[in-house]
Amino acid sequence: MNVTVQYFNGIWLSDMQGGLIEVNDSYCRMSGYSQQELLSMNISDLEVNKSTEDITGRIQQIKEQGTQHFESRHIRKDGTFFDIEVNVQYRSTHGGQCVAFIHDITERNRAAEEKNRLESSLHQAQKMESVGRLAGGVAHDFNNMLTIIMINAQLALMKIDHSHPLHNHLEEILHAADRSAEITKQLLAFSRQQAIEPRILDLNDTVSGMLKMLRRLIGEDIDVIWKPGIELLKVKIDPSQLDQIMANLCVNARDAISGIGRIAIQTENVICGDNEWDSQFDISPGRYVVLAVSDNGSGIPKDVITHIFEPFYTTKEAGKGTGLGLATVFGIVQQNGGQIKVYSEPEKGTTFRVYLPGIEGATNDTRREKPAPVGGNETILLVEDEKVVLHLGAAMLTQLGYTVLSANSPEQARQLADENPGRIRLLVTDIIMPGMNGCDLSHVLLPHNPGMKCLFMSGYTADVMFERGSVDSTMHFLQKPFNMDSLSIKIRETLDNGPEAG
Repeated sequence: MNVTVQYFNGIWLSDMQGGLIEVNDSYCRMSGYSQQELLSMNISDLEVNKSTEDITGRIQQIKEQGTQHFESRHIRKDGTFFDIEVNVQYRSTHGGQCVAFIHDITERNRAAEEKNRLESSLHQAQKMESVGRLAGGVAHDFNNMLTIIMINAQLALMKIDHSHPLHNHLEEILHAADRSAEITKQLLAFSRQQAIEPRILDLNDTVSGMLKMLRRLIGEDIDVIWKPGIELLKVKIDPSQLDQIMANLCVNARDAISGIGRIAIQTENVICGDNEWDSQFDISPGRYVVLAVSDNGSGIPKDVITHIFEPFYTTKEAGKGTGLGLATVFGIVQQNGGQIKVYSEPEKGTTFRVYLPGIEGATNDTRREKPAPVGGNETILLVEDEKVVLHLGAAMLTQLGYTVLSANSPEQARQLADENPGRIRLLVTDIIMPGMNGCDLSHVLLPHNPGMKCLFMSGYTADVMFERGSVDSTMHFLQKPFNMDSLSIKIRETLDNGPEAG
């Protein structure tokens, strides 16, 4: 015969007004009080937010029902709380008494809360990942279209004089394409698929250099206060991503302020450990540099805070916000191994704290200027399944002096390679194509063209291609959309310094 035994930690006996008559040692240990102290107390002294009237009312219910089961929260002598499960029985002896069997369920509740938190985090991560994949796919197709727009406009500009009536219109097309490319970068940053070039930076130096631009962005009515931290650790992040973080956080702060206000930007070193707050914050132990942006604006309601990092979520009126700003910041911070925390109270302002991993003993990166665009006379095999991009790419390469063989498919590329053995110095190919990917194509063509170099193109980013195993970090890669300058520089770099294909 199976018998289920319910084990209770504490037992007490109370009168009909809630005064304690007897308590066992287990409840004394649970509460931190001595027996003598407890016997001078009422249940209302132990239960959180319960008055004597509340207790006597419940005791009356227990008398009518004979028994009752419930959960409650008690306060220990040291002021901390513990959760309990209580089974109470009424006894009619001595004018009426209640005997309570008490089980400490603090750990059980804590485990349940942690499980709920982890499940919520998982659901949020899955949702963000799904939308991220969608954003990456949209960006890929959009980048192909932008490449066509930018190349057409640039080729047209090369054929007309500055005084031509269409010159300004073409310039505006290029500017619009550049702005559209920035929107694509936001989508890719949100989805953590942005092609990045991380550099070791001093946040104090970098943010100081941005203040003039930020003040113009924010406006004269709002005072910008800069508080750089002392002996700040270095961080590793793409400078353009840091620009996006600062611009988005400062614009949000500006929009939260009506009239005259204040935005404070601050940096500091912090150490995150294994304590309870850090585990709930979901941040790994270590040294971090915090970049904080605070405002004294309208604040964010609690029901809104849980959604602010979701893509396309905005509380701004139509035409005033895309809902991508904070989603972009979230994606960038996560991509760089960091975390972001927001503190806000309605009408008291908001603070965003961005945590980036600190690097001790690092020095700032320096970068040489990119070389000026230059052409050549080598033979290039261009492979692209998007016919318009293929046509325009061939026109650009021809303009730069190269001999161009154009192929609209891997099969056509193989045919051209067979017809031109040993002539092809460079294969420029899209990675994702029907029938065969660009990397496999390079392996097929190399035996016919020893020493051939390879440049891969894609509307997806290098990060995505590396993850899929389509290319590796030693291969040359050109992100779409591109213009004549970026194409010419990358081709020359690949021809002069790139490894052989395959």
